[in-house]
Amino acid sequence: MRNLLIAAALGLIAAAPAPRMDPDTAAWWAITGQLSNDAMEGRDTGSPAYMRAARLVASKFAAAGLKPAGDNGTWFQNVPMHEVRVTGAKLSAGARPLVFLHDLTISPNGATPANVDAPVAYGGYCGAGSLGDVRGKIVICHGTHRAGLPSAADRESAARAAGAIGMLTIADPGFTVEPPRWPYAYARTVTLATDPAKPDAFLRMTLNADSLGKLLVGTGRDAAALIATGSAGQPLPSFAIPNRFHARFALRQRDISSPNVLAYMPGSDPRLANQAIVLSAHLDGYGFGEPVHGDRIYNGTLDDAAYVALLIRLAERQQGHPYRRPILFAAWTGEEKGLLGSRWYVAHPTVPLARTAADINLDQLRPIFSLQLLTVHALDDTTLGDDAREVAHSLGIEVQRDPEPERNLLQRSDQWNFLKAGIPATAFVFGYRPGSRSEQIYRQWYRTGYHKPQDDLKQPMDFKAAADFNRFFYSLVDRVANDPKPPSWLRGSRMRQR
Repeated sequence: MRNLLIAAALGLIAAAPAPRMDPDTAAWWAITGQLSNDAMEGRDTGSPAYMRAARLVASKFAAAGLKPAGDNGTWFQNVPMHEVRVTGAKLSAGARPLVFLHDLTISPNGATPANVDAPVAYGGYCGAGSLGDVRGKIVICHGTHRAGLPSAADRESAARAAGAIGMLTIADPGFTVEPPRWPYAYARTVTLATDPAKPDAFLRMTLNADSLGKLLVGTGRDAAALIATGSAGQPLPSFAIPNRFHARFALRQRDISSPNVLAYMPGSDPRLANQAIVLSAHLDGYGFGEPVHGDRIYNGTLDDAAYVALLIRLAERQQGHPYRRPILFAAWTGEEKGLLGSRWYVAHPTVPLARTAADINLDQLRPIFSLQLLTVHALDDTTLGDDAREVAHSLGIEVQRDPEPERNLLQRSDQWNFLKAGIPATAFVFGYRPGSRSEQIYRQWYRTGYHKPQDDLKQPMDFKAAADFNRFFYSLVDRVANDPKPPSWLRGSRMRQR
């Protein structure tokens, strides 16, 4: 059986040199392959392919001896959503055509106009009081992330206050910790169907820095110099642009739905029955999108099929043997659309939040270099941080706080909805030493793999690092689920619900 598992896993990555994997890692990678091969079409929220993946996860949970924990005794918790999608766009700046999803993209909503014909102005960082008269105009703003300069919310507030009808925010190439990635897969906004409608004709668009010159023709301004100045955080001018922006958007709205997959393992200790531990990862990906090097399937192998597979693998390893505490296994939908599945669950829990002790979420994990250092989110906020530190140290792994808080990763995955609800939660990122080869690999992956078709089964992997993290996860769950004391908030936590 072990040889069959290894053979199956190797068959999924036959294009690469045969890696060395222990049987457990091979079993995990085989499940990852089932969830993220091309036949799964990237598991886009609300798609038939996502539903195929959800049924596969449910069948594996059932085979591992878990119990359904979704709606009405099923494995699934339906999440109703509403989608606004740009199905086509024709764009130009003056007489120069712009390529949708390559030169710019838009975040559409139900009130986005189908036709736009407006003057344009360059507003530098678009700080309050610096824009002058931009009534009826679209303002180009440098999207800096630097402390002390206007934030995204500041820029939009200033543009609205000055009378602008929209913004073209330059995706800042100076934000090197997470550089802009072009093309965008698609222009699509998905919300929970129960969210109040907020029609807003204000245009929120993002501009490729390399495309700024197309809008500045006739101004005498050097686009490359403006980008370099903005990326360095140096003072920027504001000026009028003689060209008008033209756009024709084809928009489609529809209601969609997509389920969370939920499974339950009862605990063995009746005294801890009201202290369930949620183990979670997101099942959805991007699906089909704008082709990159001819490939339009955004497989989402490491984001996040591999970690739904790890939940499955943990259930298989237990073979029906419970921990002292109950475990809720959750494969979320809609994470890539705004943490929608976990937000719906926290508002409609199938295990009451009062009986939920913690969430350990798996996302943002890239075993593409050795695991010597692990970033632990909310490390100093709950006792889960102490647990992670002890387990990691026992395995020769160091831990650290988030070294890049400006990326806001803590709030960008599903653990955030539990933390907001007052439930201890944590998540992890592979860490690196500054200037190391690991950092080079990490940065390169964010340039070429993150939310791209290249996040697939053929990408380079460090299977020893994968095995090391999987062992860490197994040990952490064992510690937290069997500890006589439940996870708790630390007194000094800034996130602690009072």
